Amino acid sequence: MLKELVRKNRSYRRFDGKHQINIKTLIELINLARFCASAANIQPIRFHLSNSATTNSKIFETLSWAGFLTDWDGPEEDETPSAYITLLSESTPKYLLYDAGIVSQTILLGASELGLGGCIIGSIDKDKLKENLNFSFNYNIISVIALGKPIEEVKLHDTSDETRLRYWRDENIHYVPKLKSEKLVVNYFELM
Repeated sequence: MLKELVRKNRSYRRFDGKHQINIKTLIELINLARFCASAANIQPIRFHLSNSATTNSKIFETLSWAGFLTDWDGPEEDETPSAYITLLSESTPKYLLYDAGIVSQTILLGASELGLGGCIIGSIDKDKLKENLNFSFNYNIISVIALGKPIEEVKLHDTSDETRLRYWRDENIHYVPKLKSEKLVVNYFELM
């Protein structure tokens, strides 16, 4: 069951713009994240939640969507996310990015279990986002998780070619190459 959930949890970039995500669902996802492991149990991650069209558009305009898809500027207006979770931290403890990764993956697995999908976005105009959201507090932006009901299919395919890891898409399908186990485990052939 976990294997299916992990395979289903992809970086979705096109959503049903009419599907709404209520605030209770976002809080439910944060409640999953708060149970995550944290280095030295510092728990430095804080969250800004948005599910309103006005705030969502202010977040959307600060994001870059898919570096490898140079001919695609991101979701169309009716394909934008229904909600965003912005990860913040007041300080930058040594293992902040580990905590952020664990929390983000947990949120996305929880979203996947609810039939939603998302994408962790690190390419953000952080100054503009702070300005757009009138952040008056002293938090640093780590990343943004876009959430919605996916309208695209993401297909994984195994590869051994480390030079061909760029994702691509056709009209309806987003393809993501994944290295085979024997390329990831450095002593794979000794063990087999």
